Amino acid sequence: MRTMITGFLTLILALIVQFTFAQEKIVTGTVINEDGVPLPGVSVVIKETYDGVTTDIDGNYSIKVNKGMS
Repeated sequence: MRTMITGFLTLILALIVQFTFAQEKIVTGTVINEDGVPLPGVSVVIKETYDGVTTDIDGNYSIKVNKGMS
């Protein structure tokens, strides 16, 4: 009986964790100037937060955002 309860609680915890991670989305893109040239080192920040990333040498970025913020 104790093993059954432990297994059930483990399953519930796994489902909770899964739903928590399902609330995030990864947004990717490339920052370019008006001539279409990629811009390295540009800060990309989620509006009204302190969360952000910097573009790589090719102007690419990838950032995790909560659903509804993208």
